[in-house]
Amino acid sequence: MEFVEVSEGLARILVPKAERIYDAPVFYNPVMALNRDISVLAVKLIEPKTVLDALSATGIRGLRYALETPSEEVWLNDINPEAFRLILKNAELNLGVEGKPLSEKRVVFEGEKKLVVNLDDANRLMSEKFRYFDFLDLDPFGSPVEFLDTALRSVRRRGVLAVTATDTGVLCGAYRHACLRKYLANPIRGELCHEAGLRILIGTVVRYTAKYELGVDVLLAYYRDHYFRAFLRLKSGARKADESLHRLGYLWQDGSGRFEYGQGFLPDKPNAYGPLWLGPLKEQKFVEGLLEEARVHPLAHKKTLPFIELLKEELDVPFLYDTHALARRHSLQARKLADMIEILRGKGYTATRTHFSPMAIKTDAQFEEVIDALRKLQ
Repeated sequence: MEFVEVSEGLARILVPKAERIYDAPVFYNPVMALNRDISVLAVKLIEPKTVLDALSATGIRGLRYALETPSEEVWLNDINPEAFRLILKNAELNLGVEGKPLSEKRVVFEGEKKLVVNLDDANRLMSEKFRYFDFLDLDPFGSPVEFLDTALRSVRRRGVLAVTATDTGVLCGAYRHACLRKYLANPIRGELCHEAGLRILIGTVVRYTAKYELGVDVLLAYYRDHYFRAFLRLKSGARKADESLHRLGYLWQDGSGRFEYGQGFLPDKPNAYGPLWLGPLKEQKFVEGLLEEARVHPLAHKKTLPFIELLKEELDVPFLYDTHALARRHSLQARKLADMIEILRGKGYTATRTHFSPMAIKTDAQFEEVIDALRKLQ
């Protein structure tokens, strides 16, 4: 296997040389550097002692946790023997010490902090390490659903689960039956699909956590490029689980673009999308903390800081108005978002841009007010 060396954050790693990233025997995606930047900043804020990167591939995420955060013990795991050997190389490259084999499948690096490299199925490892990790990161290729049960046994009851889903086509309704099978939810197509897909993902995790009498606080959840990402703090107790379940509900949208949503475990009228999470997508203090860290931390992606700034300013209400989609539906011309926002704010409403779409706004104004603002700009 031929390698090239790349730098990301404070880490230097070897990655397999390949014409396309999907052809490499061990996967590394440079586009996900922004995802890893935000994850590193999150771990710095959360300050967990024990961290698991359950699906490590080259090891870049877990190594950045070890190098850039105050975590004391970091585990890197992969089922692929080639990935395991590459992680060992990259660990030695970054830590400057040789690992001590605990077995043929587990090597520990002891330095300023402990790093464990493990060769195993992620579900088996998480079953073995019961209630061990303060922070557990699931970043699979595709859906995380097959790992949720064991992840929720492995993370501490007041720990943090970070979860990625890259099957956006499924969660956004392009493959409706696959979404029904994997997430037990009916997805929506159209301009609301990305936010609805993220909320379906969170809603699925909430239903899983409730089985273990765990509730969920969303520290931050977002959509970017080809993936969804959520940082979820677990809350212990049946009452907390019930409170989280009560924040599930359904979405409806008609041909005019008008949408409505309502809480409830079952829909109370037909043509519903969900179940999905209707609670907040961020804790404002957490995002402000990320932004403070991002301004001083050596980031790998130039778009990380402006993206967090956008997340901080975004109004946290369910769903959005896509001005281009609304204009098409009502035979109007789409205009500048800034002008739309100015009109709505002038009427006393809150309105902001949203990270879900460069053509959409978030606002607490009613649908009629949004259409009226669009008409005023014609």
